Amino acid sequence: MDFKSSDTIPGPRTEDHLPHTAQAAVKIVIVGGFGVGKTTMVGSVSEIRPLTTEETMTQAGIGVDDNYGSDTKTATTVAMDFGRISITDQLVLYLFGTPGQERFWFLWNGLFEGALGAVVLVDTRRLEVSFDVMGRLEERGVPFVVAVNSFPDAPRYPVEELRTALDLAPEIPILECDVRRRASSKDVLMTLMRFLHSLALSGALT
Repeated sequence: MDFKSSDTIPGPRTEDHLPHTAQAAVKIVIVGGFGVGKTTMVGSVSEIRPLTTEETMTQAGIGVDDNYGSDTKTATTVAMDFGRISITDQLVLYLFGTPGQERFWFLWNGLFEGALGAVVLVDTRRLEVSFDVMGRLEERGVPFVVAVNSFPDAPRYPVEELRTALDLAPEIPILECDVRRRASSKDVLMTLMRFLHSLALSGALT
């Protein structure tokens, strides 16, 4: 999914410095398999010009990278995407998008370091990829929500049916989204923040 066709924030993006009212900054990681929309999500929701590490895909990836459903994709993230969004005047989220290709997953451990929570982006055409992604988060003890990115040609399923297929615990939020749309991406992040807040109140977030 290319964020060139995504929503953009009207007018120029803000400068890189934090708002003077900011009192807390939180690191959030956006993870998922290859081509699920991580770069697009960061690009659509970031209030600063997003930093991307996309490189042109080459013949070397054929037979190595699973690009099912992403046949028109010409570039891929090889390190990370970075953006920032102010949730309130006091709270700022730093967004780190991870590379989706399995050969770059060794970078994930560094990106997970210090993360308060995560968004797992899911493509219903390749649900099986999500198990390894969620497993890595669980191993690291990083709470997460699941966002089902709505690709035009992807099959649609009831959310609770997807919860069963992904073997998600009842308390883990799962919702549909369109990462090309800023409002939809922001709603995913707000769902994650509400989930983290509930964990903190229950004492489950340490």
